Amino acid sequence: MDESAFKPGLEGVVAVETEIMEPDREGGALRYRGVDVEPLVGRYPYENVWGLLVDGDINSRMPDPEPYDPVGLTGNAPADLQAETARLAGVWKLGKLNEISDAQAREDLGRLSAQMMSIVARSARLADGHREPVPDDVVSRGKTAAEKFLLRWRGKADPKHVKAIDTYWVCTAEHGLNASTFTARIVSSTGADCGAALSAAVGALSGPLHGGAPAYVKPMLEEVALTGDPERWVREALASGRRIMGFGHRIYRAEDPRSRILKRVAKELGSPQVEVAEELERVALAALQERHPERVLATNVEYYSAIVLDVAEIPPPLAPAMFVCSRVAGWSAHILEQKKMGRLFRPSARYIGPEPRALAVAG
Repeated sequence: MDESAFKPGLEGVVAVETEIMEPDREGGALRYRGVDVEPLVGRYPYENVWGLLVDGDINSRMPDPEPYDPVGLTGNAPADLQAETARLAGVWKLGKLNEISDAQAREDLGRLSAQMMSIVARSARLADGHREPVPDDVVSRGKTAAEKFLLRWRGKADPKHVKAIDTYWVCTAEHGLNASTFTARIVSSTGADCGAALSAAVGALSGPLHGGAPAYVKPMLEEVALTGDPERWVREALASGRRIMGFGHRIYRAEDPRSRILKRVAKELGSPQVEVAEELERVALAALQERHPERVLATNVEYYSAIVLDVAEIPPPLAPAMFVCSRVAGWSAHILEQKKMGRLFRPSARYIGPEPRALAVAG
């Protein structure tokens, strides 16, 4: 093994070849299986984008969730989701990936993806203080996954909220080999069932360093609005070593194309936070460029995601679970791709501990 090849965090190491997603590193476009995402927004709902990612067909769709009663929901959506997704593997007697066909794996992933959205909605409803679920006949009135999600959660679905959630889900459905997607592929590579792979991915996404930034953007914008002076806020934040949430990305060397889409939709939906967000964005980008002229720190997806989710009145603690709802499409596609690859992940580690030694014998 070439010891000099060690890279902390596997930064830049190519671990898989994929046909699922291609980011334009210069920030021009985001493509799912070669299809530019921007024209899809508002034209195809999320469930069709799930079909594009999983089946390669925009006319394919994620199924509706089947009847199921989650056990022991707590109102903490990420924790409920991880526990219930793992439990479903046993309840539905899901087969191991190395023992079932590709078609069966795809069916399992469709059932799980749909049910995971239902679990988030029901957990959010419990967090709002409602113990009784919304009747199925009310939920069935929804025309899209986003509308049914809101009906299952709140019993009603404001069209602006539906558009905000659907846009967010479409824009964040897939984004390459990030921490949670890599986790899903690692678990899949062991031959575990689809429930285990998706549950593990939820656990990886629950950490604040991956997908949690939107929960911090809204409070930041509120703080800036209260000061009334974005330039002073940015100056003091940078001087104190505070991170300005929503800027910079490890992949893009320019604007995150998802940010552009979400910003446009936030304006279309009349978000009251757009004005302060644009002013903070202008000031922050100038300050970051001055401080780090050697690299591009542009606006990333989390910044305007927070504003779009706020239009739908999504409380910040629910943001990670909303991200999971979007990412089940990408995870499902990667699990199927990993199944076809059929190779166990087994990276190496460089030992830097003590030299061979004997333990001192007492007495």
